[in-house]
Amino acid sequence: MRVPFLDIAGAHAEIQDQLEAAVLRVARSGYFILGPEVEAFETGFARYTGAPHCLGTGNGLDALILALKAMDIGSGDEVIVPANTYIATWLAVSYCGAAIVPVEPLEATHNVDPDAVAAAITSRTKAIIPVHLYGQPADMDPLMELAGQHGLHLLEDAAQAHGAKYKGKRIGSFGEAACWSFYPGKNLGALGDGGGFTSTSPELAARVSMLRNYGSAVKYEHELAGQNSRLDPIQAAALQVKLQVLDAWNARRQAIAARYLEALSASGLVLPVVPQWASPVWHLFVARHPDRDAFRARLEAAGVSTVIHYPKPPHLQKAYTGLGYTKGAFPVSETLAAEVISLPIGPAQTVSQTEYVIEQVLKLA
Repeated sequence: MRVPFLDIAGAHAEIQDQLEAAVLRVARSGYFILGPEVEAFETGFARYTGAPHCLGTGNGLDALILALKAMDIGSGDEVIVPANTYIATWLAVSYCGAAIVPVEPLEATHNVDPDAVAAAITSRTKAIIPVHLYGQPADMDPLMELAGQHGLHLLEDAAQAHGAKYKGKRIGSFGEAACWSFYPGKNLGALGDGGGFTSTSPELAARVSMLRNYGSAVKYEHELAGQNSRLDPIQAAALQVKLQVLDAWNARRQAIAARYLEALSASGLVLPVVPQWASPVWHLFVARHPDRDAFRARLEAAGVSTVIHYPKPPHLQKAYTGLGYTKGAFPVSETLAAEVISLPIGPAQTVSQTEYVIEQVLKLA
């Protein structure tokens, strides 16, 4: 048996008729930039997350950049980010000209450590960006308390957390704003690139709305130095279809994760830890193995495809050599990068495929 890491085509097959009808509807509509399809998705996703405002963007990185720009974050400011994250979180800060201040994660959850955030705050700190990594919420209460105490912006990177809950409430409206990726492999994925911004602040939402559209709210009048980053109507229409099945597909991921946690407890792998206040949506099921690469090769030979998220932390990437970090600067993040392995998980994964993964992990770990 071969088990793909993620079978997007298999999931799409369930809703193929609706997806094709949505794409055809846009093609016949004559609305190809913003318009009613984008507005319909924005309304639907805002309602889903519980945030009063939602805006579609070209991709998740742009959503982060636009949010930071809307917060007037730039040169001379510091932004606290996780050391253990995908590089996009760091790139957004770089594009705004602010200084990146990385902090270590909690080893158990891989999410940012609120105590490390507290220790990193200085007079120049202007924002904190927690990442809800792998679809599991970061611990928001202490982060919101820190933001309130120090007058900081709190911007959630929710690129992997569509539908996740923190203390019973969906991610997307805890901080001032949350930014989303609708990359095809996400829990809520488009048919290409796409991103989004949700917010509790009408002022921030108004600024992002202009910034994504050349800084303009009225055609040919430009209040801000904006850019072009608008969610495509075809992607919006497809996302609206997939939003209707998001909870059901997340439930399938949760069932697979529960089975992994139960069956692999004696495998020797370090399994994900879920705090009692978290309801993850399992964008990824990330375990750890001390000899990860050899273990991964054995699984691949047995037909089980895996992915490494992420093999090199941002502070060791060539793009950030200028910051002066060397190996050992963030030992927890570096240990995770050396040991993490993402097992197959997705809405189209069958029970037999899941059981085969378990069988091979137990045999090969």
